[in-house]
Amino acid sequence: MKRLRRWVRQGSQEEFALDETIDSTARKGYLDVKTRPERHNAVKLLLFLDVGGSMDDHVREVEQLFSAARAEFKHLDFFYFHNCPYERLWKDNRRRHAETTPTAEVIRTYGPDYKALFVGDASMSPYEIAMPGGSVEHWNAEPGRVWLDRLTGKWAKSAWLNPSNQRYWHYTQSVGMIREAMDERMFPLTLAGIEAATRALAR
Repeated sequence: MKRLRRWVRQGSQEEFALDETIDSTARKGYLDVKTRPERHNAVKLLLFLDVGGSMDDHVREVEQLFSAARAEFKHLDFFYFHNCPYERLWKDNRRRHAETTPTAEVIRTYGPDYKALFVGDASMSPYEIAMPGGSVEHWNAEPGRVWLDRLTGKWAKSAWLNPSNQRYWHYTQSVGMIREAMDERMFPLTLAGIEAATRALAR
């Protein structure tokens, strides 16, 4: 995740500037402590995380990714979905049926300067992506592909991380459909895959 770092100097909080302090002390002959504005990671990231069903087998890897992202990014927010994003997302999986956020509201709230990273195995019925009413959990008036297109339309710098074994992706029709929707920006949830995804997001 460090490849997405874009450090900027901002704000009034200061940090110790070691090199400048050594240089100034050597030139002046006495201790001359130097400080500079604290650095912050200016990259803004939205995480969309698939939960439940077949994703239960990948909880540990996704938790590790989430922890790394939280430690790395000052501007980070996240939302959950199941299989494919639809008209509603949620923040607390235990309250997923009671406390949701309209996806349209998320699109309105976050600016185009955010990057979007989707995490899921993309393994579902093709109807969930392509058809109204295809969702296994509720009646969706619009296909999942419509909502995915809206999300990637707002955040053009987007990628999808898939925790399932890449060698089997071509056996699952829905994986191919999501890859096509993402303009082939689907990468395995491995160190090499994360590196490739962050390169795609950084372009």
